[in-house]
Amino acid sequence: MSLRDDVWRALGTVLDPELDEPITDLDFVASCTVSGEGVAAVRLRLPTFFCAPNFSFLMVADAHDAVSAVEGVTRAEIVLEDHHASQEINGGVAAAAGFAETFTGEAEADLAELRRYFLEKAVIAGQDRVARPLVDAGAGPDELAELTLGAVPASPALDRLRRRRAALGLRDDDAAPLLVHPDGSRVTSAQVPLHLRRARLTRLGIETNGEFCRSFLKTRYADTAG
Repeated sequence: MSLRDDVWRALGTVLDPELDEPITDLDFVASCTVSGEGVAAVRLRLPTFFCAPNFSFLMVADAHDAVSAVEGVTRAEIVLEDHHASQEINGGVAAAAGFAETFTGEAEADLAELRRYFLEKAVIAGQDRVARPLVDAGAGPDELAELTLGAVPASPALDRLRRRRAALGLRDDDAAPLLVHPDGSRVTSAQVPLHLRRARLTRLGIETNGEFCRSFLKTRYADTAG
């Protein structure tokens, strides 16, 4: 594995907070190079010129942290291109300033609460991805309410759900219930139908937004494809 491969793998851990997908899978990484001196230069692009500054800042800052942590990288240069707040975001991340400090007078707080909000949505959506095949196979509310993570068939969706729950500080061990509320409490049998409807709508909303963003990005950068 080259250092550039390690940097790319690190970028794969950076998520679009709203879409809950890696920026590499979303094609948000326009270029990624590493010099012989270990300077990693990454250029990011987003679907529209007016993508929300808070989401954009999170991705640039997370990319900077992820790349900086790669062994062998001496400096991370993360640049967001073609965005109305590129200058502020790039400067703030390079200076290790928070969102509120970067947008003084415009932002009242940093982004921990926003990050948590979208992680909670990802956990809800993830429960639908894991539970839906079980529902389709005939599992009822009583059975689903008692299911633990360890009793669910292994799958990428289950691994993803465990990671999101761990990021929130929720239980992700084998004995933890599959269906939980945002605070980590177990969903009761009576609550299962409504909970799963909400989970399905949340998942569909996230995935639909993802398809829109892919379409916008493809159209915006059609001339640079290939």
